[in-house]
Parts: sequence; structure tokens; C-alpha cells
Amino acid sequence: MSYVFYGILAALIIYILFNFFRQKKIVKTLDETEFREGYRKAQLIDVREPNEFESGHILGARNIPLSQMKIRLKEIRKDKPVYLYCQGSMRSGRAAQLLYRNGYRDLYLLKNGFKKWTGRIKKKK
Repeated sequence: MSYVFYGILAALIIYILFNFFRQKKIVKTLDETEFREGYRKAQLIDVREPNEFESGHILGARNIPLSQMKIRLKEIRKDKPVYLYCQGSMRSGRAAQLLYRNGYRDLYLLKNGFKKWTGRIKKKK
């Protein structure tokens, strides 16, 4: 029984490491300063759910939740950089992988996500 547990644990660790290194290849992670320097000339996409977006988002961002990204790919241009963020950076990393699989190459994500953002934000009232 312990062999099964260790086998599953090893497989999980390998999967996590594989995704981590794959993500590093396809998307550039930027700190807040680097992110601010480029996002105004790019497509800024918040991949959080609408209720999270409405409670506060980076000024100028569009909301395309990760849960809807596959069906809304046509809203994102391939010829312009794509700047992604979420609350932390897990969902934006998954969104970057999805975009990469669909031919997007100029991908960036905000390190530590919106929760650490100190810039201007917009909230729905």
C-alpha cells in the first residue's frame, strides 16, 4: 500500500515540476515594475471570475475568466503582447499555457498577481 502512495506522490511531483518548467519557457513572469512598463501597449487581461474583477481590477484590464477563455479566444489578438494576471498567479499561468497551445507567443504574467498590486485600480460601486 505504501508503494502505491509513494508512486502517486512521485507522479504528482513530476507533474508539478514539468508544468513549472514548461510555463517558464512559454510565458515571461514580470515583477510589478516590469509589468507596469509594458501593459499599456498590450492586451491586459484579468483571468479571475467576474465577481473578483468587479471587486477591484487593474485600470484598463479586460475580464476574460480562465473558465471562459477557450470560448473567448477570438477576443484576444495574436499580433499584440498579452499581459495576464489573476489573484495569485496560478490561473494566469494556466491561461498562458492555453493561449500558447492556441498559437499565442508574446505572453507575460504578473508575478504574485493582483493581491500584491500597488498601482491604480478600478472598482464597481
